[in-house]
Amino acid sequence: MAWRKAPESLVSLFRASLPDDPRVEHRKMFGYAAAFTGGHLFAGLHQDDLILRLPEDQRAEAVRMIGARPFEPMPGRAMREYVALSAAERVEPEQLRSWLARSFAFARTLPAKAAKTASPKRKKR
Repeated sequence: MAWRKAPESLVSLFRASLPDDPRVEHRKMFGYAAAFTGGHLFAGLHQDDLILRLPEDQRAEAVRMIGARPFEPMPGRAMREYVALSAAERVEPEQLRSWLARSFAFARTLPAKAAKTASPKRKKR
């Protein structure tokens, strides 16, 4: 299954709308722009979609208010706690920033993940 590259306009909108906080870590996930905090993915892009990690009540609100749906990077493989939003460019900029801030705040409530240590190199025989 070949995934489409996220449009540059969406990548720019995503980056510009993230909270201005030093705890936001910019990385890639699935080859797409993503934002982490404390080692947890809280928002990112997947093809033409913006994905958000939210608590259950806010996921239901996102479905009602901005047309989000459960996030399935592969059909039938939903990622728990995440919703996907198509056409994020059509959401008012302030509203988009608000949803990203909610996602960031939710991820900040999760215990920080321990930093991964490099595995020891195997000796060549």
